[in-house]
Amino acid sequence: MTEFARRFIDFIDAAPSSYHAAAEVASRLDAAGFVRQDEKARWDAAPGGHYLVRGGAVLAWRTPEPAGETGRARHFRIVGSHTDSPGLKLKPAGDIVGPGGWRQAAVEVYGGAILPAWLDRELRLAGRVVLADGTDHLVRTGPVLRVPHLAIHLDRNVNDGLTLDRQQHMQPVFAVGDGSPTIGEVIAGALDVPDVHADDILAHDLITVDAQRGEVFGAQDDLLAAGRMDNLSSVFTSLEAFLALGPDSPDGGIPVLAAFDHEEVGSATTSGAAGPVLEDVLTRTAAALGADQEETRAMFARSSCVSADAAHSVHPNYAGRHDPVHRPVVNGGPVLKINANQRYASDAATSAAWRAACRAAGVPDQVFVGNNDVPCGSTIGPVTATRLGIPTVDVGIPLLSMHSAREMAGVSDLAWFTDALRAWWEQ
Repeated sequence: MTEFARRFIDFIDAAPSSYHAAAEVASRLDAAGFVRQDEKARWDAAPGGHYLVRGGAVLAWRTPEPAGETGRARHFRIVGSHTDSPGLKLKPAGDIVGPGGWRQAAVEVYGGAILPAWLDRELRLAGRVVLADGTDHLVRTGPVLRVPHLAIHLDRNVNDGLTLDRQQHMQPVFAVGDGSPTIGEVIAGALDVPDVHADDILAHDLITVDAQRGEVFGAQDDLLAAGRMDNLSSVFTSLEAFLALGPDSPDGGIPVLAAFDHEEVGSATTSGAAGPVLEDVLTRTAAALGADQEETRAMFARSSCVSADAAHSVHPNYAGRHDPVHRPVVNGGPVLKINANQRYASDAATSAAWRAACRAAGVPDQVFVGNNDVPCGSTIGPVTATRLGIPTVDVGIPLLSMHSAREMAGVSDLAWFTDALRAWWEQ
């Protein structure tokens, strides 16, 4: 399991932004013989593995042999996750010249970041840029940014209550003094494109990421610390399970892997779960199998979805924030997430199907229900369920420090979650 966790750390390192994550998943699908689908071209109906990339989202599926009665015997078995994480996103005009000649990067907060976690930490910028020639490129800088904390000598009350102003206190430094480069020059220098200058960059989608590599730690080497585990923990495990599937489903199910972007800001984008990308894949695949509109809707009604996103482990220092009974713990197994107000899409039927998959895989499982006085977050599960009418269950591995620049998980949970996802696809 430790070796599996180290492979996950390699995946995180290769995926510092949602765009890098989609590219890394695509690379691994290529290596497994999947064929990339051009959305602007006719849908490839050939049996076998296919995938598409839309911005920071990637979806993959296996087209089966055509069914004897068009699509009537078919259904979709979907595992959804998301590739984005909270951080500091670079603004279009990304330079600030501060007092004393400090050069700072102008950023805005993306998603529900724990702001103090981004202080006093070396940061990279990662994402995509679009050049004047119309081409877009992935880019990741070295550790060039830092948001420095104010010394305690200048704020004696800092330990009594820290308040950070998002505009005033969260702009990172990257250089000081006359002749310092602009942030555009830093980005241009990190591009793997010859003779590119800052003026050649017309637009960008760049976010901060912790420069420190993930690490297995603990007295028993069974804990894991890294950035972006919400939600690369689900992207990686679902991809591992997906690639381990056989070519044919015994019950006619079509396995679909969906890793969306922009979950941390509501999913309402062309590459988010609230957008059309999943429905596009499902309807065009159904049509390629000969299903008409009525048959396609029937396929949806027979389908099911696992929304795979990180869950909350009980925190030993804040146990009162958790329900006294439903207290998942790191290295206790995958977590089923339930909420009476439908912040999660799990119901009795989908919950039972998930727990059956865990039993089939021989892995322990846990249940998270929030403290009534502490409202829980939400994820892509309710979005997918309401958009497509597909029964959905919300699950994930338990984390501590969720939405920190560096989160914490259990080594065993990663392997168990992979096994459970594979069993769910195969059951």
